[in-house]
Amino acid sequence: MAAHEQDGPWVLDTRELVRRPGTMRRASWTVEAPERIGTDVVAIPPGREVELDLRLESVVEGVLVSGTVRSSTSGTCVRCLDPVEENLEVELQELFAYPERAAHHQQVAGTSGRDDETEDEEQYVLDGDLIDLEEVVRDAVVTALPFQPVCRDDCPGLCSQCGARLADDPDHHHDVIDPRWSALASLAAPTDDDEKRN
Repeated sequence: MAAHEQDGPWVLDTRELVRRPGTMRRASWTVEAPERIGTDVVAIPPGREVELDLRLESVVEGVLVSGTVRSSTSGTCVRCLDPVEENLEVELQELFAYPERAAHHQQVAGTSGRDDETEDEEQYVLDGDLIDLEEVVRDAVVTALPFQPVCRDDCPGLCSQCGARLADDPDHHHDVIDPRWSALASLAAPTDDDEKRN
């Protein structure tokens, strides 16, 4: 983690916790989302308030951060394309390791013969006495968002033929012949030979 300004909205000073295992404090504050946090279909929009209610606990390895993130999301129903607004509450827990402990773990992992996939797991490291929570919050929010948001569980969506909202007209339908039966339909139609016989 690069050096951060101490007064950044996502940055916490943990000076009174560092190197004091068992020490704990609570922190609650509200920040504005600096940019979209989420996916293409649902996210916390820029400027929306994000409430953080966290517990910071000093442990032997570093500072353990756990708590709740609350905000509201805006998105689009994947069935009918209507706007979707939802309240979001996400639990998070992440260890910010002391730099020397993180280096030790990487060294041990490198000599234990573990494959690259396990080594690629992100490890957050204290930057002096500071921790930057923006990436941790972003990761927690993105994984908690629905993959395919819907305006309601029984949303019928749009008509695949004309795009009409099926919720507005539940009896909406089109008389369409299944293409597998179209050859039989042509046999049922009168031909020139049939007309000559009559």
